[in-house]
Amino acid sequence: MKKTVVLNVVALSGRVLGEHTPFLSQWIGKRKQSAIKPVLPAVTCSSQSVYLTGKWPQENGIVGNGWYFKDECEIKFWRQSNHLVQSPKVWDALKAEDPNFTCANMFWWYNMYSTVDYAVTPRPLYPSDGRKLPDIHSQPMDLRDRLQKELGQFPLFSFWGPNANIASSRWIAEASMKVDEWHDPTLTFIYLPHLDYSLQKYGIDFDHIGKELKEIDALCERLINYYENQGAEVILLSEYAITSVSQPIHINRALRKAGYIQVKQELGLETLDAGTSKAFAVSDHQIAHIYINDPAEKETVKALVQEIPGVEMVLDRDEKESYHLNHERAGDLVAVADKDSWFTYYYWLDDQKAPDYARTVDIHRKPGYDPVEMFANPDIKFLKAKLGWTLLKKKLGFRYLMDVIPLDASLVKGSHGRVSESELDWPVLVTPGETQGNVEPTAIFSLIYDQVMEK
Repeated sequence: MKKTVVLNVVALSGRVLGEHTPFLSQWIGKRKQSAIKPVLPAVTCSSQSVYLTGKWPQENGIVGNGWYFKDECEIKFWRQSNHLVQSPKVWDALKAEDPNFTCANMFWWYNMYSTVDYAVTPRPLYPSDGRKLPDIHSQPMDLRDRLQKELGQFPLFSFWGPNANIASSRWIAEASMKVDEWHDPTLTFIYLPHLDYSLQKYGIDFDHIGKELKEIDALCERLINYYENQGAEVILLSEYAITSVSQPIHINRALRKAGYIQVKQELGLETLDAGTSKAFAVSDHQIAHIYINDPAEKETVKALVQEIPGVEMVLDRDEKESYHLNHERAGDLVAVADKDSWFTYYYWLDDQKAPDYARTVDIHRKPGYDPVEMFANPDIKFLKAKLGWTLLKKKLGFRYLMDVIPLDASLVKGSHGRVSESELDWPVLVTPGETQGNVEPTAIFSLIYDQVMEK
């Protein structure tokens, strides 16, 4: 078996490679570059799961970064158990070929309780006093302590939120090299999320993203040089490309105005009650899964959503089948935004009644994905003083609310999830061997398998 590394540089595409990525441009020039036709939805969990299983979402069950858990009547995002993925992974197939094969998964998603040999993934601590503390989960468990002793605490607040920066990707890279040094796995998956932040904030604006491209380029140079010196072959890919957008679609507000959304009053604020709503949308970038609790309303809801400005198409059963998305976890309807638009999760009609989590970084309680979490509210006076006071309360063990996130979706300038028309806006794929032009996402499974098996 050939030692192999699959380096996932999130949001890397032909559109952003060039002047600001001198190392990658030179390195790619000596290899075979192609593109991966995006899966729908082109989001983290769905794309990664298709790559790792070789199966579409309607087979592996990962229809997005989150969905409506019908048996619990709850919307849940960013779950972590690998048991949610309903198909075998590429490492299972390789282990069946050779029991000496080992695999490390460094921060690809659904990384808890999987069958890899070495796994590291973000897993904050939530003490009962309300704090959120940076931490990781690992397999084996003592790997967590050994890595954080060597590298310091995982920089969780650089991984997502207004302070997202290169520090989290750098920590993942250093941790990956440590795991390789200590365990020498046959196959290693590495996730570098850095470009995700600036591109979602600014879109394709090189005045803003040029610095971030140079940072990830330098980090890739360090990783690739290290692994090639260990005799490994490197496969470089991404999950999706980010394109510029200008229009947020408040799909749940439209459904609420039409009488489909049920909210609950909690301490003067409104929370979405999915179980008693006739219909609601689970927004996930440029895709929205629409769940309909009253089947008689389906055609009316479909007609309503099709008329919302920015909605490009609404997939019913047959259309979902054609996009390999016809799984019981998927919405009864699936809305897809046009190239200039993306879906918010907002369901309130008055910002004064928005739930308390709306103004915080709270990826698990929000009933949809919220890229506005990358911004600090520009309207808050003395923001640094507020942050300092809140952090002091945290350190002293008091309950606190880091309510600094704005409710202005127009701040977001980049998104992903739909299948872009231009191949420049498809995920990049760079391999050491020949590829037959652009590839289907399900082909990544075999490509990795064949590389390790040296076929």
